[in-house]
Amino acid sequence: MSPAAGFARTLRAEWTKFRTVRGWVLGTVVAALLVPLLAAVSAAGSHASCDRNGVETACPEPPLGPDGHAVRDKFFFVHRTLDGDGSITVRLTSMSGIITYPPPDHDEIVPGLVPWAKAGVIVKASMEPGSSYAAVMVTGEHGVRMQHDYTGDVAGRPGGAPRWLRLTRAGETLTGYESADGRQWAEVAVVRLPDLPAEVEIGMFAASPGDLTVKQADLGGLIEQMRFTETTAVFDQVKVEGAAPGAWRHTDVSPTPGTNPGEVHHPGSAVESGGTFTVVGSGDIAPVGTDGGMAVELTLTGVLFALVVVVVVAVLFVTAEYRRGLVRVTLAASPRRGRVLAAKALVIGAVVFAAGLAASAVAMPVGKHLLRGNGNHVLPVPALTEVRVIAGVAALLAVSAVLALALGTLFRRSAAAVVTALAMILLPHVLATASVLPVELSLWLLRVTPAAAFAVQQSIPEYPQVLDFYVPQGGYYPLPPWAGLGVLCCYAALALGLAVVRLNRRDA
Repeated sequence: MSPAAGFARTLRAEWTKFRTVRGWVLGTVVAALLVPLLAAVSAAGSHASCDRNGVETACPEPPLGPDGHAVRDKFFFVHRTLDGDGSITVRLTSMSGIITYPPPDHDEIVPGLVPWAKAGVIVKASMEPGSSYAAVMVTGEHGVRMQHDYTGDVAGRPGGAPRWLRLTRAGETLTGYESADGRQWAEVAVVRLPDLPAEVEIGMFAASPGDLTVKQADLGGLIEQMRFTETTAVFDQVKVEGAAPGAWRHTDVSPTPGTNPGEVHHPGSAVESGGTFTVVGSGDIAPVGTDGGMAVELTLTGVLFALVVVVVVAVLFVTAEYRRGLVRVTLAASPRRGRVLAAKALVIGAVVFAAGLAASAVAMPVGKHLLRGNGNHVLPVPALTEVRVIAGVAALLAVSAVLALALGTLFRRSAAAVVTALAMILLPHVLATASVLPVELSLWLLRVTPAAAFAVQQSIPEYPQVLDFYVPQGGYYPLPPWAGLGVLCCYAALALGLAVVRLNRRDA
């Protein structure tokens, strides 16, 4: 018999064993049902609303950028209309700012620029929040940058004001430049904006995102507080080519409503005097992180409970044969012991992957529908990201099952194998995301333990140009999604290799 035919026969035998043991099949079904059921229960109990003038209303949702991601699009804009090609050149002579401390010191205002305070020149498709744009800017601590469509960010030279800036448009192509003296120019970046209409707005802007403060709570855990900030930018030597003649218009883009009707909370402003513009603005032009809503993976919290059931089933799939003395029969029928273990791993991995895929594919839309119905904002992500999260969670369960199977072969005792598997996969994740460990230790656990695989469910990436609480408690992981899953795969492969060695060294 050829090796392929022999493996096929072994695989068929292991599949027959699995499907004929009612407890294993039932356990897999229970694991699959837990994911959508717990998603529905959790979402049904989660409600959100906002107070507007003493009335509870639905919270406003952030606008969507050109790629479908939720974004922040709040700044003060001094602009004119540009129809077709053109350019704007300015000298940013100075940047200054203020930071307002939160309660109990909210009346304390100190001077200062936050690292991602920004001011410069911008071309924007329209005044509609979320519309396409490109901008060249000076930042508080990150030098000159060219940013576009919220997620694009290219670094220029370090340093702050004074700095000359230029932005040119030729069709869909926008090019940013910077200069120290207005004579010798260096290109920052070239970007293409396919959504840019012929008629756009061109001008100067100022924005300043909130300053994040993280404190340790009295009863454990971490508390995030966002401090209001504001930037004041002074421009002169303003030259615009191609724009329609006329006065400059002033627009507070996406102003935050105040307490009273028609009131604006911390409005921006601009003053023009003798060709010099002083622009004051707050807010940000950037993608939204997990602080702006609920990530789609929160609909899959039932996976943690399903993982426990999956580990138990996978361990019993091998240890039951030792307990009943049937393993000798199995090895006698297929003397190549590595082949037997490979067949078992393939069966349990495929069964768990299929069950996890179906469970996650049901849980995510159900959970999203219930959350939104209860006033929660679920951050939108591209369809391919949702597919990756669903398939990645199914793969996480499947590889965890293979690791548990290998541990069952090594220990040959159900309790020891189950406890070890959960201690390797689940415990580090719980400790890292429960705010009970220092942040650095949490990140270390999620890099080197099998719990790194939970990174595969992260749907909102970390943006270097956005200030956020980039820790596991906030839904962020230190490794990219597939790299995290790869760590778990390495552990499973190592455990399988050790299990084959033990099978070949000792009789059952």
